Amino acid sequence: MNKNFWKGKRVLITGHTGFKGSWLSLWLQTLGAKLSGLSLENHSSPNMFDLCNIGASMDNFMGDIRDFDFVYGSVSKIRPEIVIHMAAQSLVRYSYQNPIETYATNIMGTVNLFESLRKVGGAKSIINVTSDKCYENKEWIWGYRENERLGGHDPYSNSKACSELVTSAYRLSFYQDLGIGLASARAGNVIGGGDWSTNRLIPDVIKSFIENKSVVIRSPNAIRPWQHVLEPLSGYLTLAEALWKDRVSYEQAWNFGPKVEDCKPVSWIVDNLSKLWGVDAKWSIDIESHQHESKYLKLDATKARELLSWNQKWDIQEGLEKSFSWYKAWLSGDDLNYFTLQQINEYMASKP
Repeated sequence: MNKNFWKGKRVLITGHTGFKGSWLSLWLQTLGAKLSGLSLENHSSPNMFDLCNIGASMDNFMGDIRDFDFVYGSVSKIRPEIVIHMAAQSLVRYSYQNPIETYATNIMGTVNLFESLRKVGGAKSIINVTSDKCYENKEWIWGYRENERLGGHDPYSNSKACSELVTSAYRLSFYQDLGIGLASARAGNVIGGGDWSTNRLIPDVIKSFIENKSVVIRSPNAIRPWQHVLEPLSGYLTLAEALWKDRVSYEQAWNFGPKVEDCKPVSWIVDNLSKLWGVDAKWSIDIESHQHESKYLKLDATKARELLSWNQKWDIQEGLEKSFSWYKAWLSGDDLNYFTLQQINEYMASKP
């Protein structure tokens, strides 16, 4: 990734008030991008976007991506050159309870954005961030490659597979003729400070530790491709830059996942977080029945490593330690904008 490339570029991030969006917004601010964000207001408390005062250094367009008029009006004002689309309903269990909202946000929200960008024009590089769960999960012990069959058991995963199809359709039907580069990015299970999402492992663990409660785990043996949030974000930035310079070579789907040795069971993650927290940390297994969850999920990121020269910098142990230190800084009342920027600078200075 060329840090100088981003200086002065008009960049739009959708979903910029969320966990990944907050990290990416801060990172792009340090790189000198002319940054705008399109998102719902983040009303959760606490939330990283407010704690780090991220909105003060960018243009914020607050509204619902399901509203075409709002999206089109915002894009018309921003006229972005580069777009990283992350606005989504991103929780599997929530999707079982709210399938209509999930499909409307993840599919029609994407259509609204792509159609707005087509009508307004001027964009050159667009990344649609989907999910590692967009693949039809066959419980393989090896990683899925970009040419594997799309699918998805639950509404969230299925809607992300549909978003991939929308991406392909807009690329082939419209964007190639317009010279607009459009790629999709599929990342593993991200961890990092500032995530307070419901029914997500790290936030649930931290909340339980703070309240001195036993962490209740649904699927301790489930294996996931864990990675610190800065890993896939670096992939998105690298891909957007490559797409800008050579649309034809890079307008395709890309996996950004960890090395195979970092694909760990849930129990391993909780055990190591417990060690970091200390003697009072404890966890147990939830014996109640739950909706379907896959046992194995791994990504093969060979293509990104070979063709984008993208490489993981922090292994899972370091990623957990960085995540843990962020929450400790929050509990201590530290300046979280400064602390987060420190971690971003440490990541950029790290070697693969």
